[in-house]
Amino acid sequence: MSLLDGILNQVLQSGQVQDHHYDEVLNHAPQELMGSGLGEAFRSDQTPPMGEMVSALFGQSNGQQQAGLLNQILSTLGPAAAAALAGGALGKIMSPGATQVTPAQAAAIDPEQVRQVVTQAQAAEPGLADQLGNFYANHSGLVKTLGGAAMLIALSKMKDGLANRA
Repeated sequence: MSLLDGILNQVLQSGQVQDHHYDEVLNHAPQELMGSGLGEAFRSDQTPPMGEMVSALFGQSNGQQQAGLLNQILSTLGPAAAAALAGGALGKIMSPGATQVTPAQAAAIDPEQVRQVVTQAQAAEPGLADQLGNFYANHSGLVKTLGGAAMLIALSKMKDGLANRA
């Protein structure tokens, strides 16, 4: 049994995620495994809707991370489709023909607009949860803010992923 497997077993048996568990898992989990777990948490009916969770993460993010999230949505949907979401919230901040959002432009978007964009984007692209899970796997410090229920689901999926690798 690997160290990560032992940590996941301990957390899942207790049903509680403590701060030190976050750090241990985040330090030992492969990025793709973390991304898969986060995608599952975003899709789960046991957590708030994905738009709400991503909106909360956006609100906790710095400018680079905010721009990265919006650029992930743009790359998943395509700039024209993404720019039309939530009343054109992204289109209003982007220059004509642009395919990327800068940190300064991202600062002009509020978390409620992000919630709307993500909710609409998820309806258009069911794979968005996995894309955003992979994005946030690169920003593990933010993952801690998701809360216990979402993290338990993510960790459970990670445990399943480890079992499938064996």
